[in-house]
Amino acid sequence: MADDEGTHAVPQSVIEVTAFMPDARSNPHPKLKALRENCPVMRDEMAKTWFLTRYGDVRATVNDRSFVRHPLQSEEGSISRQLIEDEEAPGRTSILFLDEPDHSRVRPPLAKAFYTRINKMKAEIEAIVDETIEAAPASGRFDLMAEIAVPIPVLVIARILGVDEDRLPEFRQWSEDVILGLNPVRTPEETSRMETGSIALDTYFRELMEARHAAPGDDLISDMVQLQASGDAPLSDDELVINLGALLVGGNLTTTDLIGNGVWLFLTHPDQIAALKSDPGLGSHAVEEVLRFEAPVSATSRILEADKSVAGCPMKHRQVVFCSLASANRDAETFDAPDTFDITLKRPSHVAFGGGPHICIGAPLARMEARRVYQKLFERYPDMRLPEQEMVWRALPFFRGLERLDVDV
Repeated sequence: MADDEGTHAVPQSVIEVTAFMPDARSNPHPKLKALRENCPVMRDEMAKTWFLTRYGDVRATVNDRSFVRHPLQSEEGSISRQLIEDEEAPGRTSILFLDEPDHSRVRPPLAKAFYTRINKMKAEIEAIVDETIEAAPASGRFDLMAEIAVPIPVLVIARILGVDEDRLPEFRQWSEDVILGLNPVRTPEETSRMETGSIALDTYFRELMEARHAAPGDDLISDMVQLQASGDAPLSDDELVINLGALLVGGNLTTTDLIGNGVWLFLTHPDQIAALKSDPGLGSHAVEEVLRFEAPVSATSRILEADKSVAGCPMKHRQVVFCSLASANRDAETFDAPDTFDITLKRPSHVAFGGGPHICIGAPLARMEARRVYQKLFERYPDMRLPEQEMVWRALPFFRGLERLDVDV
């Protein structure tokens, strides 16, 4: 399913290539290609941002430690400032936007504990995937997003954190409410849900932390409060709460979309399902190719701490640089047959998880979940098909995922 090869007008603004625009929501790649080939370093004065689309420029920028991340470091009126929820609370910042020296204090102990916990729980995580797939309808038509792609990441992160089984329904609801914070055009009702869910989640995390201080369990929250107590994780309770919330929000939607986008790609490329079935060893390649071809996060940003040249262009202190991960991953200068989905090709590393000190902390978990889903799903449903339907992509800027995905089994 290669992209439309026709010529496309070169976009003049960042908004034109986001999910705000119906054509880019449906398929952003032709517009991104036009930019990459004709204007690879674009300045958007309205959004007050630069926009990079070439692999080499994007990779160099996300790996460059001289940039900063927090939107309050950016110039007035920039798109980054418009996307943050609450300028009144710069102290409540997760590792997603944390800058030095705090980032190097907070992220390493959290990442180490998180990765140790994931490795320890690999069999349990795979069992959650298997159970969720087994619980889906045995025959007929169902929405794969609702039955499989949405619940798996929530159930997995709940188990990792140590959420009580009897609180899982509430936890799922709070998780879905908090994710509304990613949508800058949400309704007042959605904002209310987001705020209520956020307060409930913070309160619950604090209760869990208190309980684990008194009686440690076998979960990430126990690991973190013990590291706090020993001085090996120099985080305050507030910092721990906001970063547990960041793990939840950052991991849920993106892993849901990695699952959904992958299944959609396989069902529209039956030769690739056949390749995966004939060689299960291609499982890891399959995940990487889905990430390259239709990544859940389409862009990431950096902010200049001083005047410097970026991608060959002079840029100013406090200017925002948006890096198109979706475009970089289809750059013909780096990838052979970039618009072809092929899990059998050995390709260079993609940039779907960003890079540098802010590379996605949840990448190993997302890979583990997606690989297991692709394997088990097509084992249980060898004749799964994609019925005729309108593919509706989520209208969330800088993210890429389906609202629903009906399948026949």
